[in-house]
Amino acid sequence: MSLPRSAANGDSPTETLLFRGALVEGSTAADILVADGTIVEIGTGVSRAGATVVDVDGLVLLPGLVDLHTHLREPGYEASETILTGSRAAAAGGYTAVFAMPNTSPVADTAGVVEQELALGEAAGFVTVQPIGAVTVGQKGERLAELGAMADSRAQVRVFSDDGFCVWDPLIMRRALEYVKAFDGVIAQHAQDPRLTEGAQMNEGAVSAELGLAGWPAVAEESIIARDVLLAEHVGSRLHVCHLSTAGSVEIIRWAKKRGVDVTAEVTPHHLLLTDELVRDYDARFKVNPPLRREEDVLAVREGLADGTIDIVATDHAPHPAEAKACEWHAAANGMVGLESAVRVVHQAMVDTGLLTWGDVARVMSREPARIGRLRNHGTPLTEGQPASLTFYHAAPVRTFSTSDLRGRSVNSPYLGRELPGEVRWTLHAGTPTVVDGVVLDAPGARA
Repeated sequence: MSLPRSAANGDSPTETLLFRGALVEGSTAADILVADGTIVEIGTGVSRAGATVVDVDGLVLLPGLVDLHTHLREPGYEASETILTGSRAAAAGGYTAVFAMPNTSPVADTAGVVEQELALGEAAGFVTVQPIGAVTVGQKGERLAELGAMADSRAQVRVFSDDGFCVWDPLIMRRALEYVKAFDGVIAQHAQDPRLTEGAQMNEGAVSAELGLAGWPAVAEESIIARDVLLAEHVGSRLHVCHLSTAGSVEIIRWAKKRGVDVTAEVTPHHLLLTDELVRDYDARFKVNPPLRREEDVLAVREGLADGTIDIVATDHAPHPAEAKACEWHAAANGMVGLESAVRVVHQAMVDTGLLTWGDVARVMSREPARIGRLRNHGTPLTEGQPASLTFYHAAPVRTFSTSDLRGRSVNSPYLGRELPGEVRWTLHAGTPTVVDGVVLDAPGARA
């Protein structure tokens, strides 16, 4: 089908689209009429003169996916990713909004930098790019960054993190939690005790012992989470735990929630599927922070996501240039790209195993991430009058994941050569198509 070029220039979408036969969150079949960026009508037998009809019979309709943990690298590390290329990768994966982590150069620790990121995201147009502000100046853990100024800026930052670095000083962590209460912010902690992980190369366990690689103990994550939930309870503030990865961490979050602590947690797709056994070949695509854990940990985080202990799935999309991975294990960078594969991995690890329904996927990959990040107009109910940020997903295909599936600047995916189910067929960002029939558009609203 042909789409209007006006939307590619940032204008409101001018074409009325009628999607026929979608399975709303995987259950009830319905037609969806979209006009002027809004769901105008949803039901059976919907019609509208002049509307472009799109056959989506049997496709799963989800609210546009929201990622609370994305590394877009710009400004400063454009060799790995840019806001434009990362936005295209996000759209390919069914995302309509991403939260951009602050480990850029300069670090996103001022109102000026987060406003720059916001503007670049708006110019790209594929997804809503919501900046995350650093907790401390330069992510050095020494003094608080301009939290209030970033919150009051045009970016309206509500999530703050030193991701990549733990806010290890308990006094600074307490002050940060106290500060963000004033504007309903949240501190997203990278839980890693730096002293317990000095020189660590992979998960500490039987495999690390066999390979002779320095181990990364589970307690390095769990001890920080335990400290921080107690601080959050003491202060009465919101805490979010990034990329939780161990069975013990799940138990601590479960205990904290029963206690009434205002804590949320995320798990990455790779921690739902992959284990430290993959490190045996020293393939640096599998080097990540926190590291791939034991099979027991994978099963525990799956259970935690299924029972609501873990609130959301977040990609921790971490692109790197080829030379950062095509080297010896010790010298390789940590991180994996994950935007394009996330919903397919969740499909395999959680839906195919019966642990989540598609309604649950909508909750953990759209509604809850938007709620935690206080992001308006995303994760909204699939009802009339709501913004038309939508994802249409074909659950039937099973095919090998390859570099042709990647739309960002880097290719350090752990899933290359692995069979994954499903395919994103359409993505709409505020009513404007960004993916059509599985093809990412050259510009939003314009056919490639």
